[in-house]
Amino acid sequence: MGSFDGNDLSALIKLGGAGQIFTALVYPYIRHAVFNWYADVKKLTPLNQEIAKTYGRYIVGLNFAFGLICVLFADALRDGSELAVALTGLIAAYWVGKVITQFAYSPMYRIPSRPLFRWGGYGMNALFGFFAILFTFVFVRNLMSHYGS
Repeated sequence: MGSFDGNDLSALIKLGGAGQIFTALVYPYIRHAVFNWYADVKKLTPLNQEIAKTYGRYIVGLNFAFGLICVLFADALRDGSELAVALTGLIAAYWVGKVITQFAYSPMYRIPSRPLFRWGGYGMNALFGFFAILFTFVFVRNLMSHYGS
């Protein structure tokens, strides 16, 4: 088996992008079917309902946008340019933050016991971990390339 090269990394970035698009597409279903989110949001004041809905849209939008950028511009995201450093740093921070909050707050909620939801939760956590590791790796690689280390 050959050494790990830029084409391999581009393929991983594209895979990560496809996974992020998947999370954006499945997130509304999870909010509704798994967490009954809209019923909880209705308990809030109208202003707070709109704030919560806006944050939900931001999550979906960022996941989709990050995914699309990764699928379309994988080579540019690994080229060590200033923009590659900045963007992969942002994506890495986003997913590392998601992983941290996912595990910090997980004792506060329960996934319904249906096998689809339980295994789906494991799968989503694995995806989040993959995104955090992948984009942290790409960010560090870009930093080292950009600053000549």
